[in-house]
Amino acid sequence: MILYCNYEELTALNQGARAFLDEDSWEERGVAATTPSREAVQALVPQLEGDVSIETLQEQRKIQSAVEVIVDQLREELETRVVTTHAADEEAVAAYFDFAHALSVLERVREIGDEMRALIEVMTGDEPTADLEREFRFPD
Repeated sequence: MILYCNYEELTALNQGARAFLDEDSWEERGVAATTPSREAVQALVPQLEGDVSIETLQEQRKIQSAVEVIVDQLREELETRVVTTHAADEEAVAAYFDFAHALSVLERVREIGDEMRALIEVMTGDEPTADLEREFRFPD
């Protein structure tokens, strides 16, 4: 399956990923540098150059997890910009659009996951197992 992303969405996801992975922000939050969230975002970044091919449900879940982290990062940045400047400030408006673009991608990733689960159920007659999530392939 293919996750289609436009330029603005890719730009927002990349910006959010960079902000999340920034060492200074981790130190400010007092969070260890090696976490599953960090690893998920790091794995997603190289794919954020165009449309993203998703071959397995397991891969979809990893992508969804990474995009959720990025959306949370962009939401936090939006809230900070609104509070420290003004709701109509240029930086706050730009932060809103980054957040909104990433949120739109997250919804599509979730829909892809729902479709993948449904297709596995139709094909196998049962809910996806861990093995099926890893091995059942969805061609583009």
